[in-house]
Amino acid sequence: MTRRYGYDTEGFRRDEYLVDGVRSVVYGAGNGPPVVYFHGGGTFHGFEWARDWIDRFRVILPNHPGFGESADDPDGYSISDYLVHYTALFAALGLERFGLSGASMGGRLAAEFALMHPTKIHRLALAAPGGLVSADCPMPDFTSIPPAELPKLLAADPAFVDRFWPADADGEFLAERGREAVSSGQVMGDSNAADRKLRRRLPRLTPPTLILWGGKDHILLPGLARHWAAAIPGARVALIEEAGHLLFDESSRARAVAADFLAG
Repeated sequence: MTRRYGYDTEGFRRDEYLVDGVRSVVYGAGNGPPVVYFHGGGTFHGFEWARDWIDRFRVILPNHPGFGESADDPDGYSISDYLVHYTALFAALGLERFGLSGASMGGRLAAEFALMHPTKIHRLALAAPGGLVSADCPMPDFTSIPPAELPKLLAADPAFVDRFWPADADGEFLAERGREAVSSGQVMGDSNAADRKLRRRLPRLTPPTLILWGGKDHILLPGLARHWAAAIPGARVALIEEAGHLLFDESSRARAVAADFLAG
């Protein structure tokens, strides 16, 4: 058994690629049609949930630059930088057409990648994607929340997070979370500017798209699903009432709904 903090990587291949001078780590498992998953703004909870997909797909799980085991880019990050990075990485992987999924920040990245490379994406499954904002769905004021309480907002059942984010987390663990928080802030940038640009672009999104949301998401409120659905032609919406922001981690039903959709 191989563990990285609270999650198990046993059964997943680990490969390294050098993309424009940045070391990039990619985990993968399974056989079948390829599906890429873009993680959100933290890697502490891993990808054990992806075992539910590996009997149907070749699941490809990259760590973004600046996150997890991938290296930092000394010049920082933006969504555009990530799009260039993944265009090169997928060429190195030999991916020509594939399913794409992403959660939170990774959901925005997945949507942006599909806009840039529409013919490469077979189907698109977005789990509580970031990037759109609305006054009727305000985000929490993170500055007013004690750091020890922040992880509990990520799941419908706060105890779910304890396994991955221990109360006695050591300095190395907390330093990684800080590193990823800085990377997330750089990538997402100004939320209002991102919203304006995305709302203009999303009507051009052509791959069949599924929007999944947890009914108990306390980070990105479930009402945002209707904004995404209104912007993407023909998008379907699946509300998973019992789940929070860590949608695929918490909910086997969310994983099954997304897998059925990605399988087409």
